[in-house]
Amino acid sequence: MEKIQFSALNCSKEILRAIEDMGFEETTPIQAMAIPVALEGKDLVGQAQTGTGKTAAFGIPMLENIDLSNRSVQALVLCPTRELAVQIAEEINRIGKYIKGLHILPIFGGQDIERQIRGLKSGVHIVIGTPGRVLDHLRRKTLKMDSLKMLILDEADEMLNMGFREDIELVIQQVGHDIQTMLFSATMPKEIMNIINKYQRDPQILKVTHKELSAPNIKQVYLEMKDRDKVEILSRLIDVYNYKISIVFCNTKKRVDEITDMLQARGYLCDKIHGDMKQTLRMNVINKFKRGDIEILIATDVAARGLDIDNVEAVFNYDMPSHEEYYVHRIGRTGRAGKDGISFTFITSRDYHLLRNITRYTKAEIKPHPIPKISDIEAMKQNLFLEKIKERIEAGLDRKFLQIIEDFSDDYSPLEIAAALFQMELEIEKKSEIDSVDNNRKYIVNADKSRDRSDRSSDSRGKSPRARAAGPMVRLHINAGNNQDVKPRDIVGAIANEANIDGKLIGSVDIYDTFTFVEIPEAQVSRVLERMDQRLIKGKAISIEVAKEGDKSKGKVRVKSGEYAKRKTQDGFRDRNRRSK
Repeated sequence: MEKIQFSALNCSKEILRAIEDMGFEETTPIQAMAIPVALEGKDLVGQAQTGTGKTAAFGIPMLENIDLSNRSVQALVLCPTRELAVQIAEEINRIGKYIKGLHILPIFGGQDIERQIRGLKSGVHIVIGTPGRVLDHLRRKTLKMDSLKMLILDEADEMLNMGFREDIELVIQQVGHDIQTMLFSATMPKEIMNIINKYQRDPQILKVTHKELSAPNIKQVYLEMKDRDKVEILSRLIDVYNYKISIVFCNTKKRVDEITDMLQARGYLCDKIHGDMKQTLRMNVINKFKRGDIEILIATDVAARGLDIDNVEAVFNYDMPSHEEYYVHRIGRTGRAGKDGISFTFITSRDYHLLRNITRYTKAEIKPHPIPKISDIEAMKQNLFLEKIKERIEAGLDRKFLQIIEDFSDDYSPLEIAAALFQMELEIEKKSEIDSVDNNRKYIVNADKSRDRSDRSSDSRGKSPRARAAGPMVRLHINAGNNQDVKPRDIVGAIANEANIDGKLIGSVDIYDTFTFVEIPEAQVSRVLERMDQRLIKGKAISIEVAKEGDKSKGKVRVKSGEYAKRKTQDGFRDRNRRSK
């Protein structure tokens, strides 16, 4: 079954908008088969593994069928565990987040039943619960199914294994009118078939074959980290292993854009592909990747589908894949044509259950991997430099350079000279890292301090003493201003970060509705123009140039960095006074 774009389905604009926010572009196989059938109101049976997108497969048609004006239970989902009930409720809420007035309630054992009763009395459209607790509410008459339109049994085989068959049948028997039923199960034992034959009307049988992973030459590892550390750890892995060609997978188009910008700022040869890009542009990027013009491709699952490149050395799952089959597809981009490959999966503390699902689904061992240390990177750089020296010697040395060392050897030994050159090379490398590779982290840690010091030391004209002492100043024009909610701290921080300039050296910052003027020491102008052009400020790719003579404010509001600092301080005093009262 071919997958289809969600936009091709007969779904409301609210649901399509939510799905886009979640980063999904096309359906999984079970979704492609089940959603059209369910939207027609037919009963169905879906046989698919956990993690193949079953929740959206029944959740989307369920939401489309809800009458928001009727605050009665119209859909009931039965599932085996409280954890799954919560998980389903969360995902249905995400899919329906733009549907105003929608009410969903998970009910399960172990939770205060009085709170559940209050929730049911307040009016609920969808209930997701375990069979025992749902049956308890039916007996108490706190759950009424007079308006029920749809009943879903999720992981039906697991519910039977846990002894819920009698409860399930008692729940179904409480419905006194015709409804649409959907049953999802990984296996189809005889008991499941009995329920299908007894309670469903001519159901459509939809089966997704299990795609097992058969890639013995792909080493699979995972690293646990906080989300904010992912870029730094990705950079370290790339540096330590020195991959010539690799792919980084993200779950959303927005994430792809962000990671591409950050890696490019660190000096990596990388580019991106995702669904918002025109096909011609995507093919251009892929061709550059195949030629080796770029070393790292950042992509969504959909954009990378069909990539046929044999020499990909590594795959990075920057985000945990949303479905297990996406994991199989991702890591299958490496280890091709008989070559070895490796996949790195980044997980946070909340992703362990997804990792377990993937391990069960693929029947493969995914081992923990240590996070590389700075010392590992330094050792790698030393080894690479030694390899370059070895290659240079074996290729033959120019006699004039040998003569220079021989002449210099009167004062120092050749060993000392070689060690000094080695040290100088590595120090240059380290300086380069400080200037470019580590810019993002340095911005997070230091930019606020630089901006605050710059603002606090401003005189009445908004220009700091250090800036006045830096020599002649040049006025630059930036095409972003008040309309983009730009503040002096954004301008100062971005320039200090990208151009590696002390924030104190930056002069006055004049912000207008659509543009900003900023004063920079003349000696720093060329570097600022080179490094700041097309960089992001408040999410906008800015252009920067030397201001033309005669540029004026045209009566627009002027805000200077010194004035901003003063205003910020006054606001702080007002806040503290309010709190003290």
